Amino acid sequence: MSGSDWNPEHYAQFRGLRLRPALDLLAQVPVLPDGAVIDLCCGNGAVGAALAARFTGRDVIGVDSSPAMLDEARKTGAYSGLVGADINDWQPEGGPALIFSNAALHWLGDHAALMPRLAAMLAPGGVLAVQMPRQWGAASHRFIRDIAASLFADRFANMPETPVLSAVKYWEMLAPLGEVSTWESEYVQRLEPQAEGHPVRMFTQSTALRPVLAKLNADETRAFLNAYDAALGAAYPLLPDGAALMPFRRVFFTLTV
Repeated sequence: MSGSDWNPEHYAQFRGLRLRPALDLLAQVPVLPDGAVIDLCCGNGAVGAALAARFTGRDVIGVDSSPAMLDEARKTGAYSGLVGADINDWQPEGGPALIFSNAALHWLGDHAALMPRLAAMLAPGGVLAVQMPRQWGAASHRFIRDIAASLFADRFANMPETPVLSAVKYWEMLAPLGEVSTWESEYVQRLEPQAEGHPVRMFTQSTALRPVLAKLNADETRAFLNAYDAALGAAYPLLPDGAALMPFRRVFFTLTV
């Protein structure tokens, strides 16, 4: 796996598991003022149809930095517009009624500055709705760091920690900006058997593994994945049919300004 762009096919393999938290977040979005709906880091457009159905008659704009993902999002027909932009540089046209971000903002640091910046873009009464993985300490993600540092210390000795905080910390951060609701949920995901590799590895390979695999050649990738699969087998024992259960924690919030 190489290059900086996302692989929509790999990401979509677990579409249902990745969509459920987005729908849980969407269900908590309150009544909105006039304005557009922004699907921030829309990816392959998995949430586009749900946003368009919930907010009929509004412009639904997808924003993402990946050309491959935007191509897939375009095929859904759910968006009135698609914008190629990095979150750090993106500025909306006018004040949107909703900025909705599903499983994206954990890739960015300094949330104490990022979240207020996004909130300031909203129309009065607008909503910032965010869901992020909070899986940093789980075996699925800890093994990535430990194995990379063990095998390739020259490149992975000091991998940065995730910026994702607890629901309590986001409440404390955002409460001065408006009406806030925060919560965490742990989803027990049943991952189907795979022809190659542990089922948990196949889940992380399109997301958390990307920064590591992008820096490895073919031989190094093979060595890393062999070690990762072995470690996952101990932490996530296979069920009789070859599937595996993977608990996955996520943090959510809505902020009405």
